[in-house]
Amino acid sequence: MSVLDALESGPASLAQLVQITGLARPTAHRLAVALERHRMVARDSQGRFVLGPRLGELSIATGEDRLLAVSTPVLAQLRDLTGESAQLYRRQGEHRVCVAAAERASGLRDTVPVGSELPMNAGSAAQVLIAWEDSERIRRALRGAHFTAATLTQVRRRRWAQSVGEREQGVASVSAPISGPGGRVIAAVSVSGPIERLTRSPGRLHAQAVIAAAERISEALHSSEAYG
Repeated sequence: MSVLDALESGPASLAQLVQITGLARPTAHRLAVALERHRMVARDSQGRFVLGPRLGELSIATGEDRLLAVSTPVLAQLRDLTGESAQLYRRQGEHRVCVAAAERASGLRDTVPVGSELPMNAGSAAQVLIAWEDSERIRRALRGAHFTAATLTQVRRRRWAQSVGEREQGVASVSAPISGPGGRVIAAVSVSGPIERLTRSPGRLHAQAVIAAAERISEALHSSEAYG
C-alpha cells in the first residue's frame, strides 16, 4: 500500500519510491515488481513506475468510483448549458485518459470516446493536470509541450485553462481542476468543440460554466468522503 500510495501523485523512479516510502531499496524494488506482475503497477516510457490498469478495472467492477458517479450528471448539465461536448480526464503516467463524457447530440462536435488516451503535452486538460504538480514534474512535462511555464502560472491563478488548436487543429477547449480530499487536483473537467463556435477565446465563453461544474464535482467528492 505504501508503494501504491506513493504512485498516486504520478510516476516515480525506484529512487523516488525509496525516498517517499522509506522502504529499503531492495524491498521497494521487490514489492514494485510483484505489483507489476499483477498489473497493479506498470512502467511508463521512461521506465518509471506508475499505477497499473488493474486498479481501474477493479474500480469499474465495484461500481463504487465516486468520481465517475458524481461527475456523470454534472457533465450532462455542462453539455446542455454550453451546447458542447463535455469530458472528464484523469492522468495516467504520461497520458491523460478520458474516463467519462457527455457528447453533443448533433452537429459538428469534438468526440473523445471514453477510454481514449491523449498526450500530456497539449490541450487545456493537460495544462490543468500538470499545473499543480511539483516543480520537478512540471519541468519534465514542459519538454516538448505546446504550452509554457507562464501558461501554467496563469492556469493556477485563474483556476481554468484554454487551448485553441493545441491538441487538434480546428478544436478549442476549456478545462478546470477537480480536487479530491486534501485539495489535491485529481482530474480535469472540460468542454471542447470547433473553433468556429468556441472562438479563439473559448474561456471567455465557457470558463465560468466549467469552473462551476468542477466545483460541484469537488464538493460532492468532499461530502461523500465526510459522510460516506
